[in-house]
Amino acid sequence: MTWTQNYDPCGNPYLSAMVASLPIFVLLGLLAIFHVKAQYAALAGLCVSLLIAIGVYQMPAKMALLAAANGAAYGLFPIGWIVLTAIFTYDISVATGKFDVLKRSIATLADDRRIQVLLIAFSFGAFIEGAAGFGTPVAISAAMLIGLGFKPLPAAGLALIGNTAPVAFGALGAPIIVLARVTELPLESLSMMVGRQLPLFSLIVPFWLIWTMTGWRGMLEVWPACLAAGLSFGMQFVISNYHGPWLVDVISAIASIVALVALLRFWQPKTVWRYPDESAAVKEIAPSTREMWIAWLPWIIVSMMVFVWGLPQVKGQLNAWTKSEFAVPGLHLKVVRDQPVVSAPTPEKAIYECNWLSATGTALFFASMISGLLLGLSPRKLAILFVGTLQRTTTSLVTISVMLAIGYTTRFSGLDASMGLAFAGTGFLFPFFSPLLGWLGVALTGSDTSSNVLFGNLQQITAERLGISPILAAAANSSGGVMGKMIDAQSIVVAGIATGQHGQEGTILRYVFMHSIALAIMVGLVVAAQAYIVPQMIP
Repeated sequence: MTWTQNYDPCGNPYLSAMVASLPIFVLLGLLAIFHVKAQYAALAGLCVSLLIAIGVYQMPAKMALLAAANGAAYGLFPIGWIVLTAIFTYDISVATGKFDVLKRSIATLADDRRIQVLLIAFSFGAFIEGAAGFGTPVAISAAMLIGLGFKPLPAAGLALIGNTAPVAFGALGAPIIVLARVTELPLESLSMMVGRQLPLFSLIVPFWLIWTMTGWRGMLEVWPACLAAGLSFGMQFVISNYHGPWLVDVISAIASIVALVALLRFWQPKTVWRYPDESAAVKEIAPSTREMWIAWLPWIIVSMMVFVWGLPQVKGQLNAWTKSEFAVPGLHLKVVRDQPVVSAPTPEKAIYECNWLSATGTALFFASMISGLLLGLSPRKLAILFVGTLQRTTTSLVTISVMLAIGYTTRFSGLDASMGLAFAGTGFLFPFFSPLLGWLGVALTGSDTSSNVLFGNLQQITAERLGISPILAAAANSSGGVMGKMIDAQSIVVAGIATGQHGQEGTILRYVFMHSIALAIMVGLVVAAQAYIVPQMIP
C-alpha cells in the first residue's frame, strides 16, 4: 500500500504553505524568542510536524513515525558521529597541552582577533568544509576559537557565518553532484553556474565577518587581510569552471590560507583589536618550528584523513568492505511524490545507510586516535577522554537526532513541497525567490545536499514552465542554500556543543539570523540579475 503526497490539503496553496511552516515557527520561535532549551524546542517542533503530517496532510501515522525514526537515526549516525569525533580531536589537543602551543603559533602570526577569525573561521573552516562538510567545519572552527580565548557566543556565531561561501562545494562537491543526479542536468554546467554565483560572496563574507565582529571602522583597519582571504578564495570560479566541483573548496581554501600568511609577513594591522573587556594580550614567545609542527599534528592528520576518506575511490573501496544499508520497512517506496514537484509520480526511497568505515566521523576518530598515540597518550587515557567527550555531548547529540527527525517528517509528509510550491508561484519574480527556496531547504534539513534533493526537481520544472534557464534555477537552489546553513537547527546545536553553550542555542540563532536573511536576499538579487540583465553568464 502506498500513500501519495497532497501539497494543498487546505484548498489554498498559500494557506497550506502557512500550515506546513508551523513546525519551523514553533522550533525557531521557542529557541529565539522564548529561550527554550534546544532539546525541548526540538521535541515540540517534532510533535507539531507529526500532528500536521497525520492530521492535516492525512499521512498514515505509521509512515510518519517511521520517517521521524529514520531521521533520528541519521542524526545520530553519521551526523552525530562527526560532531562527537571532531570534539574528541579538540579534547586530545587540549589534554596533551598542544593546544596552548597552537594558540601561541597563531598569536605570534597575528594576535589580532580579526586575523585569527579570518584564518580559522573562514579559510581553515573552508578547507574542512571542502573535505568533509556536514557540520565538521563548524565544530572544529568554533572549538579552535574557544581555545584561542574567544567568548562562546562570538566563537559560535562567527564560525557559522564563516561557513557559508564554501558549502555548495562541500564534501568534495557532494551537493552539486547530487543536484546533477536529481535533475539530470549536466554536472559541468551546474558546477560552472554555481561557480559564477558564489565567488562574489567569497569576497564579501570575510568583510562581513569582521564587520559583524568589530563594526565598520574595525573592518576597514584590516581590509587588506579581508581582501586577500576573499579574493584568493575566489579560485572557486577557476576550479568550478575549468575542472569540476570536486576540489573547488579544498584548493580555494589552501590558496586563501597561503595568501593570508604571505600577507602577514609584510603587513600587520596598525592596532591590535581585542574585545573591550578582554585583557591586553601578553606578548607570546613564538614556539620552535618543531613545537609548532607537533601542536598542529592532530589537525594536519585530521585534514589528511578526512580528505583521503572523501575521495570517491577510497570511499568506494571502504563501502565495498563494510557497506551496510537497509530499506526502512513500511516507508521505503511507500510515499509517492507527485506533480508538480516532480515530472511524474515518483516513490520516495527510504534507505538508512550505516557504512561505518567510510563515514567521515570514522576518519576523524582514527585521526584522533593516531594523534593521541603520537602525542604520548596511552590507549587507556584515550578511552577515558572519549568517554568524557561522549558524556559532555550526549544531550546535544540527542537534540541533533530530534532535529533531523523533524526534517525527515517534513520531507516525507510533503510539508516541504507545500512551502516550495508557494515560492514557485511567484512568476516573474521566481529568479529572486529561487535561492530563497534553497535557503529554506537548508534551514529545514541542515544540508545543502538534502536541499538539492528536496527542491532540485521543483526548481527545474518551474524554471522550464516560466521560460527561465533550468541550469540557473537549479544552481540557485544550491547557492541560496549556503546562506541557510548558519541558521539550520543542526548547525546551531553543533556550534553550541563546540563552544559549551548547551541551552543557549536561541542566543546563537539570534546572533546569526539577520545575517542569514540579508545574505540570502543578496543571492536572490544576483540570480535575478543573471536571469534578466546578464543572461550571458549562464552556461
